Amino acid sequence: MTTTATPNVPDGHYRFAQAARMEWIKLRSLRSTWWALGATVAGAIGVAVAVGVNTKDAAADLTNNALAGIALGLLLTGVLGVLAITGEYSSGTIRATLAAIPNRPLVLAAKAAVFGAVALVVGEAAAFIAFFAGGAALPSRVPAPTLGQPGVLRAVILGGAGYGLIGLLGLGLGAIVRHTPAAIAVLVGGVYVVAQMVAAFAPPIMPYVPVAIVANSLSVVRPVAAPGQVHFLSPWAGLGMLGLYAAVTLGVGAWRLASRDV
Repeated sequence: MTTTATPNVPDGHYRFAQAARMEWIKLRSLRSTWWALGATVAGAIGVAVAVGVNTKDAAADLTNNALAGIALGLLLTGVLGVLAITGEYSSGTIRATLAAIPNRPLVLAAKAAVFGAVALVVGEAAAFIAFFAGGAALPSRVPAPTLGQPGVLRAVILGGAGYGLIGLLGLGLGAIVRHTPAAIAVLVGGVYVVAQMVAAFAPPIMPYVPVAIVANSLSVVRPVAAPGQVHFLSPWAGLGMLGLYAAVTLGVGAWRLASRDV
């Protein structure tokens, strides 16, 4: 990963616009970024088609079924968020970045804005394409859902928003941990592995686990209740909780970045 200077801006005098431009250049120059984002969209579509072909119950939440592939994309987007900052630490280019922009929270804010926007756009594209692909793959006897039906458009939009928020969560974890394998382990463990453990041993906590929020709050048309009458968060409460997770990790990451030497 390389840093790119912005013309006519003295070192140490970058503002948010210049910092964001630098981050965009760094992000788009990485081939792995586009491979991973492409895999995110392809995975969501593939799962949507597979689920659609095998759907037999017309009364099921067909929108949520079509968005089932989001879970795979969340992992890839979260890992990309981690790499967006830990990659600079592993390569040593973080020193050049911070030399050019001594305002360390500004660096992280620019990274969050740029990466969050990219992850959001890709997430929305993946969600909408998966929705239509899943509907097209349904058996002829099962009517496909439409965006005009109550709750469907909201489920697709919020499902796509989950990509952006999990990506920011990964970015925040990367800023906190700074070591790529360790940060990815925390992300995967916290978002996925803990979800399985919580489901088995502490069901009341399950509605607050990030992957469960995306799968059972953001991307559903009808409210979901787990066995044992554990009710998941409403879509907007789930969005707020996921946003809080991302904000807290980014806040801690900014504090760590500002309070410690590289």
